[in-house]
Amino acid sequence: MSFQAYLTNIETKTGKSPEDFIQLATEKGLLHQGKLTPGIKAGQVVQWLKDDFGLGHGHAMAIYAFFKGKRS
Repeated sequence: MSFQAYLTNIETKTGKSPEDFIQLATEKGLLHQGKLTPGIKAGQVVQWLKDDFGLGHGHAMAIYAFFKGKRS
């Protein structure tokens, strides 16, 4: 599955775009000025996405990768 397919599936499942997740993560303190807040680990982001949005590990890691700058 391509990276874009992961993002499309996430949006279909949650109704949230990657940009929506950036806003939500910023509000939660996981991101600051568009970058991961110092000290935030992948596991924290993944657990939040699993708990709050029902994402599986691979889809949660795709959002984490998006936060880290991956776009394709």
